[in-house]
Amino acid sequence: MYGTRLRGLALTTFAVLTLTLVAVLFWAPNDATEGFLQKIFYVHVPLAIITLSGFIAAGVMAIQHLRTRDARWDVRSYVAIHISLIFGVGVLITGSIWAKGAWGHWWVWDEPTLVSFLLVMLLYATYQPLRFAIEDPERQARAASVFAITAGVFVPVCFTIVRLSTAYVHPRTLDNISGNLPGRMQVVFWMSIASISLLWLLLWRYEMASKHAFAQLRKLRMLLSEDDEDAGPIRRSAAPTMTSVGR
Repeated sequence: MYGTRLRGLALTTFAVLTLTLVAVLFWAPNDATEGFLQKIFYVHVPLAIITLSGFIAAGVMAIQHLRTRDARWDVRSYVAIHISLIFGVGVLITGSIWAKGAWGHWWVWDEPTLVSFLLVMLLYATYQPLRFAIEDPERQARAASVFAITAGVFVPVCFTIVRLSTAYVHPRTLDNISGNLPGRMQVVFWMSIASISLLWLLLWRYEMASKHAFAQLRKLRMLLSEDDEDAGPIRRSAAPTMTSVGR
């Protein structure tokens, strides 16, 4: 069911991303201070917003798993964290490039926004090792859901603490959007948000479709193996030929 309309979503995402890239490079004005370097803002900030939103969404899915005991919600939460971690790596890379060009350093350890995002990433980097350290599938899913919920609550709390801090050099993005960004910059920024949101959704749908197909294939193999055990020697002798054709 996750594979339905994937082609349309992929084409839409590609079109919106292409349009956004053209707008960033040729329509959005250069910053008066940083010049062309500031255009990385249209990648770095939306990536950060979508990454943190993905972590929170994973926590909501984990709540649904604990509430319904439906294993599908656990898989959805797992995939959401996986995709968000990939996006988070992009945030750290683009942020380092921007910091080097703007501040002359790849990283500033006394900047709370940077350090807090790194802490969030390190926290979620422990998700998979902790999850797969538990062998029992049901206990594994419950523990993973508890982790996703707890970490998902930590994300907005950490963001709020950073917003209330006074010692920072990192720009307050939401303040800039509401008051300081010129009209064309605001339009391009929201286009970037939309395009990266579509990309996150597309990758999430693709991975969910892949896992669903793998689960269906595994179920079919189990059914075939059960049939082979119940079948006579003639049917068992024909099984290797069927398997080789399937491969």
